Amino acid sequence: MSALATASIVFATVCGGAVLGMVVRAFLPAHHVTDESRDVVRLATGLVATMAALVLGLLVASAKGAYDTQKDGLDKIAANLVLLDSTLSQYGPATADARAILRRTVGTAIARLWPDDASQEPTLGEAEATVGSRSFYAEVLSLAPADETQRTLQTQAVAISSDLAHARLLLIAQQEPTPIFGVFLVVLVSWLVTLFVSFGLFAPRNATVLAALLISAFSVSGAIFLILELDQPYAGVIRISSFPMLNAFAHLGE
Repeated sequence: MSALATASIVFATVCGGAVLGMVVRAFLPAHHVTDESRDVVRLATGLVATMAALVLGLLVASAKGAYDTQKDGLDKIAANLVLLDSTLSQYGPATADARAILRRTVGTAIARLWPDDASQEPTLGEAEATVGSRSFYAEVLSLAPADETQRTLQTQAVAISSDLAHARLLLIAQQEPTPIFGVFLVVLVSWLVTLFVSFGLFAPRNATVLAALLISAFSVSGAIFLILELDQPYAGVIRISSFPMLNAFAHLGE
């Protein structure tokens, strides 16, 4: 389910909680809506609101951190790709095949990570990139340095290749969904519904109150939309820019 669809469901659910509170109020005896009852409910919902705010802030920070991790990792990979290609270029013509494989593999990875077809799911772990990486690594290892300079360049190329493989596998592992995130989200929505039920329970029925409740519901559902968008950094509205990788790809083979 998309982030927009989930946020819309949350908005409808939270608004439904407020409506439920208004409906329930019509059936409550008079002594249930006294000032004393209102004060107790206000204290209880204040506690729930505090917990909801803490969890909401935690989820936003966690999603933003995961997004930044993926972005920083890709920026590092893009920089290392240019450095690797430059190192191979300094080695000499013997690296032509390795550089061709590198460019082809990077092009395939970009196409799979930022596909032109919206129906395709972006992925870092495509089989083509893995096979290409192994072929490239084998080409670099098969080089026969003729002097100390080429030997040093080969060693540097091997080290950078290992760093690239490690960075890619780390990003793939970090991108795996965590069940605890969904649990946090379910609990948070249940708290928000509870809050809006209490709002509707004691809210007067006028346009100002209804507008305030709608704006509040829209705000919290917007925050959840933001969390879900940041949690899928290669798809949706808030996606990681492909510019660093495309810029690196343009410099490969020069």
